[in-house]
Amino acid sequence: MPEPNPRRFSCRRLIPLALLLVAGGIFMLAGGRSYFTFATLAHNQDFLRGLVIDGGFLAILGYVLLYAGLTALSVPSAMLMTLAGGFLFGSWLGAVYALIGSTLGATAVFLAARAGLYGLAARGGPRAERLEARFREDAFSYLLCLRLVPIVPFWLVNLIAGIAGMPLRSYVAATFFGMIPGAIVYASVGNGLGQVMEHPDRYMIFRPAILLPIIGLAVLALLPVIYKRWRGGRRHEPAQ
Repeated sequence: MPEPNPRRFSCRRLIPLALLLVAGGIFMLAGGRSYFTFATLAHNQDFLRGLVIDGGFLAILGYVLLYAGLTALSVPSAMLMTLAGGFLFGSWLGAVYALIGSTLGATAVFLAARAGLYGLAARGGPRAERLEARFREDAFSYLLCLRLVPIVPFWLVNLIAGIAGMPLRSYVAATFFGMIPGAIVYASVGNGLGQVMEHPDRYMIFRPAILLPIIGLAVLALLPVIYKRWRGGRRHEPAQ
């Protein structure tokens, strides 16, 4: 049977991805990144909390859409936005809203990359085609691992999955579930920071709401190191 989506590269199909890249570049050059800092979050904490209290569902929707938009534009703000989610909505709800926003934004990049770049590997020669085929054979597991252990930049993973033509359902599921540990940890840190701002004291580091997320951050930071050592050990294992 003929392949349903022929691997033809077309410049016209690059338009959605190009628009995202241009919009992201304009945002960064215009200084938009300067508004997404921890200092800005701390300075506007009362205003933001007021928006959440008064806005209800609209505040949640605004946060999710803002997170999705920043992710789609590949603006490096995921950590701050997840911290803000925990700060404004609490550890668990903040993590859920952050996951929804980041998954939506990543999916937009993936769809744009798949529309414009799928079939590009065919122009890279047999080796590139073999790598693409290997990725597609077990795409869900590969992507889940890359989300759990962020050894490759988030935006680059979106492009790789799009070039490989990964099925949308598998991409969304692996992205959402793979980001759960990081979202929970960073949202918990944000929630703990909110408590510190309200009731600071010299023993605050020992509060469970602060100490446990810090331990979680340390574990997340060690995951890429552990993974690389494990992969290196497997490569040096003698063949049976």
